[in-house]
Amino acid sequence: MSEARRNYLYFAVFTSGMTTLAVELTASRLLGSVFGTSNLIWANVIGLILLFLTAGYFLGGRMADRNPHPARFYQILLWGAFANALVPLLARPLLSLAASAVQGIEAPLVVGSFIVVLLLFAAPITLLGMASPFAIRLAVEDAERAGSISGRIYAIGTLGSLIGTFLPVLVITPEVGTFWTFLIFAALLYVVGLIGLLWARGIMALRFLWMPIVIAGLAALALSQPVRAALPGQTILYEDESAYNYIQVAEDRQGNRYLYLNEGQGVHSEWNPTQILTGRTWDFFLSAPYFNPPPYTPDDVESLAIVGLAAGTIARQYTAVYPDIPIDGIEIDPAIVEAGARYFDMNAAAMPNLTVYTEDARFIVQRLPRQYSVIGIDAYRPPYIPWQLCTVEFFREVRDRLTDDGVVVINVGRTQSDRRLVDALTATLLEVFPSVEAMDVPLSFNTILVATVKPSDSTNLDANLAALPADASPLLRQTLELAAASRVPVAPSDLVFTDDRAPVERLVDSLVLNFLLSGGAEQLRPN
Repeated sequence: MSEARRNYLYFAVFTSGMTTLAVELTASRLLGSVFGTSNLIWANVIGLILLFLTAGYFLGGRMADRNPHPARFYQILLWGAFANALVPLLARPLLSLAASAVQGIEAPLVVGSFIVVLLLFAAPITLLGMASPFAIRLAVEDAERAGSISGRIYAIGTLGSLIGTFLPVLVITPEVGTFWTFLIFAALLYVVGLIGLLWARGIMALRFLWMPIVIAGLAALALSQPVRAALPGQTILYEDESAYNYIQVAEDRQGNRYLYLNEGQGVHSEWNPTQILTGRTWDFFLSAPYFNPPPYTPDDVESLAIVGLAAGTIARQYTAVYPDIPIDGIEIDPAIVEAGARYFDMNAAAMPNLTVYTEDARFIVQRLPRQYSVIGIDAYRPPYIPWQLCTVEFFREVRDRLTDDGVVVINVGRTQSDRRLVDALTATLLEVFPSVEAMDVPLSFNTILVATVKPSDSTNLDANLAALPADASPLLRQTLELAAASRVPVAPSDLVFTDDRAPVERLVDSLVLNFLLSGGAEQLRPN
């Protein structure tokens, strides 16, 4: 083998390694748009890809020994590129079906779709896994150099994998989305394979030109529809795919707008041009500071921070009640902030008092510019709860940012019969705060927990409601009355989340599984 051909072989191995990791990282985003990005999803993606690579290493080595010809190697790359490009195109109808199943709580269909989509990766990953052992067989012409050449090929492939780890996540996917990321890496691998085959077989390689034609036709069909159709009675106004989420904004016939993320099971923000209160969990955040010992008046509420700003529903409500209150909102996904500005009035014109930080909450909480009367945390959405925002250490950091009469208020998921997450977070909060109060949001699976810097009890809310000034906002009075009627006793468990041990995801997975096995899915179906 000439030096030029050997170097091109190394470049092909580099491209194959880069594509392999790009596919693995992009696979999580492909699945995350419907199934989320929990550890369970990651474990399945990584585990099956390793299994497919194992099969590829074995088959590639055997094939190389039987037919060690460069043309066969580059044909493997071409078929790998074609199979890789097929993944998002074949997955799209399956993901649409799965999205409908998630919205309808059809668990068997959801699980079945998930398995089928994962199996779509069998062909491209197995073919890519065949590349390295085949390349070693082609490159080794002298047994005495077998070790150094194989080491070089694995090093080159691993370097490609390193590039494939960062390039899609940091650059390509945020710019063009998951589906085009698959197609871009498939196209790169295809070009490398075609050039190599032209070098090995000449014009005979052109018979593989049908591959991009087929992909282009399928892409025109598959990419014309959204992954997740709108719910009945709603119209999709906007959809985008960021580095963190699949985002949809929908509007119903009454002019209400809703923010959906990933699988679309929950509403993350709601907006109506004439209605501030929503009848949902966000309204209860207004009541949080009034669990302080009386007398506590609207004039005592001086500032607000929100962890999990989304499209600004809570910020809008606080602005309506306290027009000049400074609000610092933390939202890790800038694409959600952009959607909030365009479709939910979360902009300087409507809320000049709002400052938005597109940062990780754990990092930025310690760097916020002031002390706060209220810190609201609306970042827990089962089954995707960031454990690092649930620990004693995190709540200590929150406590350091509160005023002497400050409160932290969090939205926690539960079922009618399983309050383990609520009880564990209550116990965790009590490690930092002297008092914790709870409200069950009517007609929902949510509990609002309020932890106060000053010792308090639930009767404080009644006293502060009774003493509310006559000119207080009607919105505030309405939310305090609802909060007072929704109080429930707290029951802290023995489980306390810490940075060292926070089995949040395991607890939530158990909660969701028990809920579904007990027939709870029927409670979520539309009437």
